[in-house]
Amino acid sequence: MSMFQIFNVSGSAVSAQSQRLNVVASNLANADTVAGPDGQAYKARQVTFQTELMGKTGQIGDAGTAGVKVSNISEDQTPGRRVHDPKHPSADAEGYVTYSNVNAVEEMVNMISASRSYQNNIEVMNTAKTLLLKTLQMGQ
Repeated sequence: MSMFQIFNVSGSAVSAQSQRLNVVASNLANADTVAGPDGQAYKARQVTFQTELMGKTGQIGDAGTAGVKVSNISEDQTPGRRVHDPKHPSADAEGYVTYSNVNAVEEMVNMISASRSYQNNIEVMNTAKTLLLKTLQMGQ
């Protein structure tokens, strides 16, 4: 793997984690929402990653590097939280209000994990840049 491919691999991971952070932010923003006009409450979304082959495989010195990409953003189908509040305008005939199925604690853990992964990949790119600059300085 060449030093330049490190930027492609880390760049793909930064892009994927950025999408994950956007999904987590959307989930957290809708954590306490109730059923909308269609009668359905917001469903939490989850990001699924997939390995992505990068570069031209089969060349000398190219072992077929792999990055990551978002393959799917799916909705969690678990039922939403139901709270008995007959005075709420969105209450059903039994007096229950259906809230989203977002678990704020899980989403905060996802946010921390995605943020750390994002930061680590930025650090990998900065380290590779520093190594390339040091290599160029050796030739002077």
